[in-house]
Amino acid sequence: MTSARAMESGLADAVRAGAAGLYSLEAACDLVIGAGWLHRDDFARFVSTVTSITDDDTELAHIDWQSAISSRDAGLLPCGSGENRILRLAASIAAGIPVDLNDALCGLDQASISLIVRAVRHANGQRPADFAGS
Repeated sequence: MTSARAMESGLADAVRAGAAGLYSLEAACDLVIGAGWLHRDDFARFVSTVTSITDDDTELAHIDWQSAISSRDAGLLPCGSGENRILRLAASIAAGIPVDLNDALCGLDQASISLIVRAVRHANGQRPADFAGS
């Protein structure tokens, strides 16, 4: 039997593999992984997976950022205010979806701010030393 944690880890690996080499996408994916979005069934519907054509063992995943934000805006993806801010910042970093930084950055806890600073630095080409994809 496969545990939920193992499935989440596999999905995180696939998301990271799908973003590999694109700093902004790596940063955004790492941000939603760090914030725990991948363990949510209602978010998983925005993640599509395929098997790599270069090797039959590597699973690649892609997050449909626009659909996730559209669902959030329509009230179909409920979450707390901090989760909403993280998701919107990640979507902006990954796909250029506009975000109001004044709204997005106010009221976040220290752990969330640390994740965001890490993501911004990563998107700028400064991969964290402990980044799983490095």
